[in-house]
Amino acid sequence: MNEYTKNVLIAAGLSMLVIGGWDFFYAFPKLDRQQKEAQLAQQQKPGAPQKPVAAQPADKAAPAARQAQPQQTAAAAKPAPKTREAALAESKRVAIDTPSISGSISLKGGRIDDVSLKNYHETVDPKSPIIVLLSPENAPQPYYAESGFLASDKDQAPPALPNSESLWSADHDQLSVGQPLTLSFDNGQGLVFKRKIAVDDQYMFSVTDSVENHGQGSVTLYPYLRVSRIGALQSAGYAALHEGFVGVLGEAGLQELKFEKVEKEPHATKSFEATGGWLGFTEKYWAAVLVPQQDRTLVARFSASGAGTTKAYQADTVEAPLTVAPGASGSVASRIFAGAKVVDTLDAYEGQGIKLFDRLIDWGWFYFLTRPMFRIIDGLFHVLGNFGLAILAVTVLVKIAFLPLANKSYLAVAKMKAIQPKIAELKAKYGDDKQALSREQMELFKREKVNPAGGCLPALLQIPVFFSLYKVLVITIEMRHAPFYGWIKDLSAPDPTNIFNLFGLIPFDPTQIPVFGSFLWLGVWPLVMGVSMWMQMKMNPEPTDEVQKIAFGWMPVIFTFSMGGFASGLVIYWTWNNVLSVAQQWVIMKRAGVKFELWDNLKNTFAFLKKPA
Repeated sequence: MNEYTKNVLIAAGLSMLVIGGWDFFYAFPKLDRQQKEAQLAQQQKPGAPQKPVAAQPADKAAPAARQAQPQQTAAAAKPAPKTREAALAESKRVAIDTPSISGSISLKGGRIDDVSLKNYHETVDPKSPIIVLLSPENAPQPYYAESGFLASDKDQAPPALPNSESLWSADHDQLSVGQPLTLSFDNGQGLVFKRKIAVDDQYMFSVTDSVENHGQGSVTLYPYLRVSRIGALQSAGYAALHEGFVGVLGEAGLQELKFEKVEKEPHATKSFEATGGWLGFTEKYWAAVLVPQQDRTLVARFSASGAGTTKAYQADTVEAPLTVAPGASGSVASRIFAGAKVVDTLDAYEGQGIKLFDRLIDWGWFYFLTRPMFRIIDGLFHVLGNFGLAILAVTVLVKIAFLPLANKSYLAVAKMKAIQPKIAELKAKYGDDKQALSREQMELFKREKVNPAGGCLPALLQIPVFFSLYKVLVITIEMRHAPFYGWIKDLSAPDPTNIFNLFGLIPFDPTQIPVFGSFLWLGVWPLVMGVSMWMQMKMNPEPTDEVQKIAFGWMPVIFTFSMGGFASGLVIYWTWNNVLSVAQQWVIMKRAGVKFELWDNLKNTFAFLKKPA
């Protein structure tokens, strides 16, 4: 076992243990708990959950109002409808129909609370239901966005403002690309509110809220935006993936906050002062985000309330006040994103002035590697027509990039092999005098110009490359339901075959077994990966130390089980990487004049099968 192989295996093993340990001891149990809570909530069909109201007005001249904590309204008395369809039927609606989304806008409250994504299905089956993102307040899983105006808490006689119960009128019966919708509401006290909503061919709504003052006095209002969801987020269960609150807010920059973290904040609220920016909720592939007018000052908040299955989470903004004189009008423009986190789409919106909007995707600490990795794979996909082939091609490119380092590493290994007899002599000479032995070995390395750590650098550099590919497979929607060949229909999901049910011959799912079922993801590709790793380890002599020999002997087995539940695209990458490593080492060792010991080691491994003479 040479130092290079040891370093690669140890480095990769530590990375996988961290990721796999997090998934097994935290992410997967949390996912199971959330699923059970959702099932319990569906069975109990509780009354309508409490709904959070928008943040209190924010104004530099009114610090008490700006610092006010979120409040709760009383729970609705009527029970929640049994189905989403029943909730949709409770109010008159205006249909939404674009190339990317379908749904409707409720005239009761003027909310965007019904959005489904036409181009994405729940499973790889194209006949499966399309993804439902937003749902009405009284649906089983409420998730909606809205905008409007708030009155100052200093106003002794605040005007009647439209709220969640107000009925708006519409000038069209459908919202589509190129055909905006205008909602109107007259408060009967001289104020006429209008909400113009437009939508593009992707996932961005443009909302302009205006007020016409036909009264006798000036009125001061505070524009607000709010996106709310009730019930726990159905986490994808990946350690390397952020899901929850997200935003880019002024000097605070990028904010990624788990629901649990916000719940532990004072009054379960985290506030920021900023100019422009954006904030909302992010999931693995989908997001609902508020984008206020970028040149206006505001207070942005993440907040939580309630308990159990009625936990409510809210992201909102309250902007600087808007004063409208008698006979005048005022307006404020904003945008609401509700859709899939497609890289090119987010980049296009960032080009429209939304700062760091691509960070809606959790590229991670290795952003400088993860984004280029995605671009390379995506570019190769457009050439080769298959993301699996693109992964194989990018593995070759990585090998070529690391070729000079790998060449030095294997040459260092060859030199280490050449001086092994001299090291053995030193061990025999100095025996148990470890200090003297270490000193003489260092002198030997200097004379022979051998670097015993020569194999470390390539191993260390491959860790961020491995992790960046893992992130690309986990976080990018482009990889979702991307097929390879044969039985691999989704490169972002584990290999669907399993040796423990004889690859589908026995009708049960071993991964659902309690406690250790998550370790029973063991399909064809993980098995092939394990064999390729075992062959790679057989390229070199077995360690003389018995402990090392046993540890490295079991390592391919441990890796096989550990990677069984990983995305099949990552397993395919690791398998192909092992095959290329064997070929690469064979070429380099041959040129260095060092014996390639794979075949002899394989013969010795299976020597017990030979009949004795």
